[in-house]
Amino acid sequence: MATLIVPSTPISPRDDAIQLYKAFKGLGCDTAVVIEILAHRDATQRACIRQEYRTMYSEDLVKRLASELSGKVQIAVELWMHDPATRDATILRKSLTKNFVSLESVTEVICSRTSSQLQAVTQIYHSAFGTHLENDLRLHVFGNDQKILLACITKQRYEGIEVDREMAAKDAKALYKAGEKRLGTDEKAVKKETSGLFKTALLTILQCAENPARYFAKMLYKSMKGLGTFDTRLIRVIVTRAEIDMQYIKAEYCKKYHKTLNDAVHSDTSGHYRTFLLSLLGPNH
Repeated sequence: MATLIVPSTPISPRDDAIQLYKAFKGLGCDTAVVIEILAHRDATQRACIRQEYRTMYSEDLVKRLASELSGKVQIAVELWMHDPATRDATILRKSLTKNFVSLESVTEVICSRTSSQLQAVTQIYHSAFGTHLENDLRLHVFGNDQKILLACITKQRYEGIEVDREMAAKDAKALYKAGEKRLGTDEKAVKKETSGLFKTALLTILQCAENPARYFAKMLYKSMKGLGTFDTRLIRVIVTRAEIDMQYIKAEYCKKYHKTLNDAVHSDTSGHYRTFLLSLLGPNH
């Protein structure tokens, strides 16, 4: 269930493209206009706007946004413009190829997605970047950490509608064998018998099989806990879940932390960046 607020009356992609082009003209970018349009269009509408913009102005809207915006809002808006599989592929590529490889984001994306989602991601990864995700994982991740991530993208996992705790535990145990170890099949055993990224990966698989909304609520809380904000994670979770299960994540967040997610984001962000994220979150309740 998504919380994204889109206009009740359909808006012409052509009109949106024109308004965006005008927002880019002159000195500086009218970021408020960009957010007002793009934060209130669903994935299909955004794709149509991008196509219309290319047709009318012979340039890629995402590249133009990257040059017009800056900082955290630029990162968030650019990610938002992609479809889910392309977005995940982009996150993985950037995480695996920058100077400091971000295994935290790689683990979250790979271990929280279903087998069918990962299949789409690996296909787009190859077509977009000219290399296989499996090869990049082998180059930048090692040991048991590498084995479990490779197992996630190559082995089929249960995708039934009903949560099957026994099946989730079985999946986790099978994946754990990638590390040639013995393991109990519940979270307590995972926490006791493993450590580091390997532990994070297994817990992510188990928690997302049982209650993904609770898992992502926890990730959002961690990104804003204490002094400072882990903006990379905050952006990643809000942008990737806004059109999937944000309503459930907000409910889990409020139940567990006794504060609305909107209020938490409002307290930890500012400016256009805050406006954009709050627009994706929808009503504050």
